Amino acid sequence: MLKLLITRLTLVVGLFAMTSATAEIQPDNLFPRVKMVTSVGDIVVELNRDRAPITVKNFLRYVEKAQYNNTIFHRIVPEYVVQGGGYTEEFRDKPSFEQIVNESGNGLKNDYGTIAMARERAPHSATRQFFFNIDNNDSLNPSDSRWGYTVFGKVVAGDEVLQKLAQTESLPYDEKTKWRDVPVDPPVIIRIEVVPAQ
Repeated sequence: MLKLLITRLTLVVGLFAMTSATAEIQPDNLFPRVKMVTSVGDIVVELNRDRAPITVKNFLRYVEKAQYNNTIFHRIVPEYVVQGGGYTEEFRDKPSFEQIVNESGNGLKNDYGTIAMARERAPHSATRQFFFNIDNNDSLNPSDSRWGYTVFGKVVAGDEVLQKLAQTESLPYDEKTKWRDVPVDPPVIIRIEVVPAQ
């Protein structure tokens, strides 16, 4: 009981700390870059503020507050996606900002090497988790009858690291977490840092 109370208190404190206003990062740069330092190498991602302004602003808030540091890639599906950003190495939930508007109709496609927001079934339910597309995933794009998954950037350096992540061994079903496609040894996002503007 005490452990549960402490966990809930930690989440509340974390959420309170995250609600403070933050200045826009590189506001005049439509294509800011971030470097993702992982346990298997570095990936540089170019974000697209022109096509996905709400999503990029949301992502950069987590980056600025170091909220992606020491999180894991908890879902790796071969030839599909590498997903992470939401859990600690102990598989504990990290606190989140409010859900954001779905910008999947921005013209950016879930093609190989792009980064997109994960979400629940509801279209406007994305918070902090993201994924890399490891294939051209047309099924994740919007159509006349469904919302898609918002692409907000692309890998511009470190494709070999993305390939290493994609080749990580995963379990079809993990008894501990009760999830599918959990890596046997989850790769860690050590930190994400903003690359200085050129």
